[in-house]
Amino acid sequence: MKKLIYILAAIAVLSCKESENKTLEKEIDTSIATDATIEITPVLTDSISVRALDYGNGSYWYAGSKGSYGSIDAATGSPTRGVIKLNEDDDVEFRSIATTANYTYILTAGNPALIYKIAHKDGAVEHVYTEVEERVFYDSMKFWNDDEGIAMGDPMGGCFSIIKTYDGGKTWGKLQCTELPDFVPGEAAFAASNSNIKILGDQVWLVTGGAMARVIYSNNRGSNWQIYNTPIIAGGEMTGIYAVDFYDKDLGVIIGGDWNKKEGQKYNKAITHNGGKSWNLLANGTGPGYSSDIIFIPDTNGQELLAVGSPGIWWSGNQGKDWKQLSDKGFYTVKMIDSINGYLAGNNRVSSFKISRN
Repeated sequence: MKKLIYILAAIAVLSCKESENKTLEKEIDTSIATDATIEITPVLTDSISVRALDYGNGSYWYAGSKGSYGSIDAATGSPTRGVIKLNEDDDVEFRSIATTANYTYILTAGNPALIYKIAHKDGAVEHVYTEVEERVFYDSMKFWNDDEGIAMGDPMGGCFSIIKTYDGGKTWGKLQCTELPDFVPGEAAFAASNSNIKILGDQVWLVTGGAMARVIYSNNRGSNWQIYNTPIIAGGEMTGIYAVDFYDKDLGVIIGGDWNKKEGQKYNKAITHNGGKSWNLLANGTGPGYSSDIIFIPDTNGQELLAVGSPGIWWSGNQGKDWKQLSDKGFYTVKMIDSINGYLAGNNRVSSFKISRN
């Protein structure tokens, strides 16, 4: 790529406000909560869209539009910011992020696909991957450990685009179509929240949308793959699964819907108890409609779920059987490190939040 790459990595502390609670609270009571409320506090406000959020090395890391990225100290709430530009007039948009013990990786959506590696110790930014192709569009990225990671993109050349690294992101290689399952024409994935990949142990689940809403699964870090069907709505350009999370090797949830009909509450959320082989619809016709992210809330024994999207935030205390809307504020993605504290990212903002229960 002949474009001169200018990296403006000016990381400046924007706020030194102390957190009300410097010590993150630990595990809640193991009994099932029946009600919850949420308190949301703006931390960073800017004219950027943030769909990539992760946690590592004591900080929440984010990446978004206009080449923006940064971190927020989990203990103090102090944010830092950086910007990456290809040139003065060409902004890039990051929609994928992954953290390891010492680095954060951010990946652009669209052509060219670019991966940058950010060192936690000094903020140094290294450009480690470029892929130039008109159809390239990556959706999500995760790491198993400090060395091995994976990213998923929309189909190109007869199969989904899947790249992997085995050396801590220094080099990346694309899996061949002969190594991957077939896709249905019109099937793709959504770069809505960096949440259509879930890694657990040696396992990895990828979720799709568009013409089909399926789960692509490997139990050996992508050496072999299986495909599982789901009851999630499919067939439209913006229908399908937008996010997946697993509590353990058996218990998992998926969520999505139709972006063009965000109020639709049917065929948009499901649960599995056998690792994704089969799925049952959750609260079909009630609870959250279109959502771009869903998580099992930590330290709640796989009982509590949090679903977020542009229409608002929903909570369940019984694995999605019943839901309560906690807020009508829209966000794209969510991350929690314990049962109380977390961060949300969306259009023009990144916010911290706390959940209280009855």
